[in-house]
Amino acid sequence: MILPILRCSMNLPPSGLLCQLLRYPERTLIFSAHPKFSWIVNNSTPNSSQTAYQIVVASTEKSLHSTGDLFWDSGKISSSQSINVCYEGCSLKSHSEFYWRVRTWDNDDKTSPWSDNQKVRIGDLSKGETTETHPLEKSEFAPVQVIQKTADHYFVEFEKAVFGTLQLQLTSDKDGHIIQIHLGEALSGPNSVNRHPKGHIRYRKIPLTLKKGSHTYTIKIPPDERNTGEMAILLPQEIGEVMPFRYCEIVDAPESIEASMLKQIMVHYPFDDNASSFESSDEVLNRIWDLCKYTIKATSFCGTYIDGDRERIPYEGDAYINQLCHYCVDREYTMARHSHEFLIYTPTWPTDWILHSVLMAWSDYEYTGNTDSLEKCYHDLKAKTLSSLARKDGLISINTGLLADEVRKSIHVHRHPMQDLVDWPSAEFEKNIPGERDGYEMVPINTVVNALHFQNLQLMTRIASVLHNKKDSDYFRKRAEKVHAAINHKLFDLERGIYLDGEGSFHASLHANMFPLAFGLVPPEHLKSVITFIKSRGMACSVYGAQYLMEALYQENEDDYALELLTAQHDRSWWNMLKVGSTMALEAWDWKYKNNLDWNHAWGAAPANIIPRFLMGIRPLEPGFAKILIQPKPGKLRHAKIRMPTIRGTVWAEFENNPGKEFALTIDLPANTSGLIRLPRLNKAQTTVLVNGKEKRGVIENGSISLEVGSGQHRLKTLT
Repeated sequence: MILPILRCSMNLPPSGLLCQLLRYPERTLIFSAHPKFSWIVNNSTPNSSQTAYQIVVASTEKSLHSTGDLFWDSGKISSSQSINVCYEGCSLKSHSEFYWRVRTWDNDDKTSPWSDNQKVRIGDLSKGETTETHPLEKSEFAPVQVIQKTADHYFVEFEKAVFGTLQLQLTSDKDGHIIQIHLGEALSGPNSVNRHPKGHIRYRKIPLTLKKGSHTYTIKIPPDERNTGEMAILLPQEIGEVMPFRYCEIVDAPESIEASMLKQIMVHYPFDDNASSFESSDEVLNRIWDLCKYTIKATSFCGTYIDGDRERIPYEGDAYINQLCHYCVDREYTMARHSHEFLIYTPTWPTDWILHSVLMAWSDYEYTGNTDSLEKCYHDLKAKTLSSLARKDGLISINTGLLADEVRKSIHVHRHPMQDLVDWPSAEFEKNIPGERDGYEMVPINTVVNALHFQNLQLMTRIASVLHNKKDSDYFRKRAEKVHAAINHKLFDLERGIYLDGEGSFHASLHANMFPLAFGLVPPEHLKSVITFIKSRGMACSVYGAQYLMEALYQENEDDYALELLTAQHDRSWWNMLKVGSTMALEAWDWKYKNNLDWNHAWGAAPANIIPRFLMGIRPLEPGFAKILIQPKPGKLRHAKIRMPTIRGTVWAEFENNPGKEFALTIDLPANTSGLIRLPRLNKAQTTVLVNGKEKRGVIENGSISLEVGSGQHRLKTLT
């Protein structure tokens, strides 16, 4: 069982301290004169809330205990705020450091013990505020097996592929002895590194010249011209070059090779492997979760979300999926924000990708409750909606003469011509593959692009409201209403009951229907026909498009079909990624669908966010998880349990499902939060739920029974 048993009531010290959203501010520098503090309230009493807090800040740990030496003593502040509390002490100095700690008061005005102390290092404050990030880390792994192939030829296997290098301890009886190191991601047969892999599956042959005696060698990876170019994210000099590899062959070894002589050195962003977990009654689903969670850790090696090893370039569509996944597998927010803000000013060429910046900005706010990035990027986010390309009816296009130089400047697109993407690759790009657009007809007024534009307008309505800009909020709301009407009037085929690929097109694709469904564009009277069409197309999209397909299905209670797609075992499935031998998500479903694919692409890891956010149904209802939605969509899945991190602490959930007969859910919400629970309704007559053994009447809505709960552990059950 993942879920803990019911605990004794206890008010423990706050934990999980963050400064500027950093878990380890002592390892880097902050550049804010007014940093913001967050913590986890640790009170296991049911329905517990923080009623007050006290923060103290000092130049040394010793000074934290001396009232006369404090930079700031907030005193007892009556407030439930436990995230993004702004420093209000004396002026901080550049190139200095401070320590801070916090304690809280609960519903009964009982005081918690003080938290541990956290050290914070300050950089040059004259440079202005920036999004601080952690430095990269290195981890070491031993081989799982070493096999001697001939007298001086060894095969080495590690548990998983990493971005990194190899370290060896070898003894040679002379200077100048050369051995050959073969590193790769794939096998060509038993105990053999694939030296001619397809696409961009990685392999390198690297000679190593030994010195006389016993020495430790770290293999120097030669840079690749393709992924170290002008647009690529380069690794810090102190880290050195890396490559993805799982297997190794050592040829011309001067001595017998044993596992203790070898280490796989992995480079990655700080990652807490224990922050999240998932297990279910479906072993295929469990392995897919493990694959996708590990992908998020392994592909963090640049400190910025990149598209995989082939180019190492950030792309907005890739980064958005990476961001959602990262939030669900680790309590980490700085890499996502850094990547988003980098892409604001260094965008890529697809129209669709520009429109992902607003989605990334809103997700940052939803998961952190922090408005700093929204405020800093607000002017740019307004431009990124591409409203400047709108016709009188509100629909947008880059092909109608409106993409003037000033528009390109406003969205920071300077060098590249823009182009609608829809999905990738296209059949036109690679003639010998079918493409991933489901035959999409690329016309100027594009349904997918305009669906994304509509979602931008919806989110900007909320963003402007959060920033107390009523004028802009009203403006974006009215534009969203206009675009909603235009899409449903001009891009919908009433006779067939489905969306067309664009204005003037007679073709209907999966994409033209799943994006409108995911963004709430489909009127209730047309839901059935649109969903029926979507289900008729199968997985006729790429691993990127699958994000929106899965969201659309789960949002419309098609969880049986969504689970079928998640656990499918054909060649357009996540299972196929495991079947071909990868330990990270692939860039495409299979080589035949993208014959330059790589084996290390986070945009293929969508289940890492789909499983927590939709199958288990855990999402923020209020920014920073002040209020949490728990709405499982189990389909036919019998059992599942999850541990999911949030900025306020860990959410635990576990269900037992006897479809149509009984559904039982146990949850544990962190202190200082509340929850809205939506349980599947087993029949139309059902109106009550057992909550901790007592019958309660819920609110009936959209096939669910809704109830509100406080923090702590709750057991809920629905019966026929």
